[in-house]
Amino acid sequence: MMLAVDFALMLEKFLLIVVIIMGSLVIAMYATYAERKVAGILQDRRGPNRAGPFGLLQPVADGVKLFMKEEIIPLTSSKWLFILGPCLAMVTAMMTSAVIPWGSKIEIAGRTVDLQIADINIGVLYIFGVVSMGVYGIMIGGWASNNKFSLIAAVRGASQIISYELAMGLSLIALLMLTGSLSMKTIVEQQVSSGIWNVLLQPLGFLIFLICAFAECNRTPFDLPEAENELNFGYHQEYSSMKLGFYLFAEYINMFISSAVMATLYFGGYDIPFVNEANLAQSWGENLVTVLGSVTLLLKVAFFLFFFMWVRWTIPRFRYDQLMDLGWKKLIPLALANMLITGAVILWLNK
Repeated sequence: MMLAVDFALMLEKFLLIVVIIMGSLVIAMYATYAERKVAGILQDRRGPNRAGPFGLLQPVADGVKLFMKEEIIPLTSSKWLFILGPCLAMVTAMMTSAVIPWGSKIEIAGRTVDLQIADINIGVLYIFGVVSMGVYGIMIGGWASNNKFSLIAAVRGASQIISYELAMGLSLIALLMLTGSLSMKTIVEQQVSSGIWNVLLQPLGFLIFLICAFAECNRTPFDLPEAENELNFGYHQEYSSMKLGFYLFAEYINMFISSAVMATLYFGGYDIPFVNEANLAQSWGENLVTVLGSVTLLLKVAFFLFFFMWVRWTIPRFRYDQLMDLGWKKLIPLALANMLITGAVILWLNK
């Protein structure tokens, strides 16, 4: 009996993993289409409109093109590491989705399914640990290419990510002082029960986190590792075919997951604004409320994705010294000040 229950639970988690990973891949794939459409609108042009109706098959055409391109591995490269780099970037981008609560519980065939792969009590630390591993994907790929321009870009990318992770971590400490938990599920439930989103309690912390998310995803104005006018093509200069596709695709998956993390930590996750979910569940049923909550979370994520794209086609790239000055001399002191002020307020309120 115990084995049957364990097998059913394992099958449930496996199916949830497949759904979330496939969903993340499809959303990231069509984020490339959305990016080009947003760029077209902002630049007063059409964007992709040839492949399929309204250009909706453009991501499929791009994927076929990458698969059909000649796969080149430089003779002087470290071949195993050359292959490992893009694989590591892709895997670390996908792993962070495991601890994000994509919705509340849902009833399927008499079983209660939690729409979260793993509700671990150190979910925030897990995300930071996995994101930190993404640095190795960039660094290994740049070094294994045996190309000086790729290596320079990889060093720039690694130093940028490590620098902005410090400010991001410090901005989150203030939030964790308020919530008292590292569990993503608990943080969402606190916002749902109180009706107050964390962005209202930590506006400065959210702003710092948002800026650092741009740097972590190598998005403009922080796309220095891929600065074509300075470094030819960046850390993936020697890559072609789907190895290059993995690097490019990992950026969009990171962007999607970063948006989901911000929506979860600061904007209530699957909380439906201005709606009493308990009353709605009595009228419409728990399952429908759960589905509406998941749709609400995806709408919040879509807003952040649009914001990432909007900024890319609006703000010019920083110089590298400006980028590092912003991280070390502005964001880290601000995050420390925010943490100290938050601690003082909590201490005063608890007196």
